[in-house]
Amino acid sequence: MNTYTGKQLAELVQQEAPDMNLRTVRYYTQIGLLPPLELSGNKRVYTDRHYRHLRAILALSRSGETLADIQLKLADMPEDEITKLGERLKFMQPEQLLSGDTLVVSEDVMLTVSPRISPELRLELQDTITRMLKEGQRV
Repeated sequence: MNTYTGKQLAELVQQEAPDMNLRTVRYYTQIGLLPPLELSGNKRVYTDRHYRHLRAILALSRSGETLADIQLKLADMPEDEITKLGERLKFMQPEQLLSGDTLVVSEDVMLTVSPRISPELRLELQDTITRMLKEGQRV
């Protein structure tokens, strides 16, 4: 198990989320969004578990969730699910979004697809999502 200071944890997360800083890590710890610090000898430290939680928090906040909603979601979530949520962070980077083509499906839905996706598949994706949105409005 790796251990980190708050500054080290912030710097680690900055590789994927440049706007992360020590102040945010401390704030999330203070409000209970991150798990309590662990003891290593006589020091309180962050661990890989905190790193995974922080990545999940960032992924959820970038998808529009409030901190209160995130706290509720993560409270009873198994660690493997938290890890999976954190993996989404890499897809939410501005350079990832800008490297794809954005299809506007409706005023509420935009779909970013890789340039490697064929034009036929893009059209099928857009049509399928449009149909799903229309069907959802009827219910």
